[in-house]
Amino acid sequence: MRSMTGFGIGEAPLGAGKLALEIRGVNHRFLDVRVRMPRELSELSAFVEQTAREKLARGRFEIAVRVEGLLLNASVIDRDRARAAYKALCELRDEIAPGTDVPFAMLASVPDLFVSSVEREIDAVRGALRGAFAAAIVSLDEMRAREGVALRDDLARRLDTVRKLGRLVGERSPDVVEAHKKRLRERADRLRIATELEVDPGRLEQEIALFAERVDICEELTRLESHCMQFAQLTRSSEAIGRRLDFLLQEMAREANTVGAKSPDAQISHSIVEVKAEIERMREQVQNVE
Repeated sequence: MRSMTGFGIGEAPLGAGKLALEIRGVNHRFLDVRVRMPRELSELSAFVEQTAREKLARGRFEIAVRVEGLLLNASVIDRDRARAAYKALCELRDEIAPGTDVPFAMLASVPDLFVSSVEREIDAVRGALRGAFAAAIVSLDEMRAREGVALRDDLARRLDTVRKLGRLVGERSPDVVEAHKKRLRERADRLRIATELEVDPGRLEQEIALFAERVDICEELTRLESHCMQFAQLTRSSEAIGRRLDFLLQEMAREANTVGAKSPDAQISHSIVEVKAEIERMREQVQNVE
């Protein structure tokens, strides 16, 4: 399990200098990649973003690239283009004005006559970007893994609390039915003494059965425990599990709400309030899980 929060930096040699790439990650519901490049490398922004999307799963990542020790914006003349352009101008001169001079300065108006070093060394630049990105990812993942261990430990403690409270509620549930049964029989006895009327034993048992069915929370507690077991198993995974954990917590909260609504017992209600509070704290933590 990894956190979405982290920082990584990587470097790769490039010509006489080097290229450095930084990745900053924070939590986000989906994958959001933002790239900042030097002006001379701006045409490679899409390449960096695509590389990031292939390696990252979830979170907002800001990627910054800088070049050190090499002026990549230095440009050189495209000699083949220049020769072709001057030859075409001379042929045009011979056609319409033989014997006149063709000013060499006219070449300055030829588009794309100068080529930047990025265009000349595009493969080398891409290779440097890949190398720097790979190193930055390693550094980022190391930090996110350390954060993930802390998150997993915190989630494990809270999950253990939820499971203990669930077991307490399950142990208390039969007592609720017995207490209600006792209250109904006491009321029947008081009614018989006050009015000398006998309460139908069959009707009394029917009321007790209906109450027991209405407050039965066994299914909800079973599902809650099942969700807890799945949650614990997922936290041991190295894959991106944040969304699945969030879904399980939603289901756990749903079961807790149902238990609270069905049970009239104050002690159970108090335990369920604690369960819901822990689940909400876990949901806040899971927002940081990849």
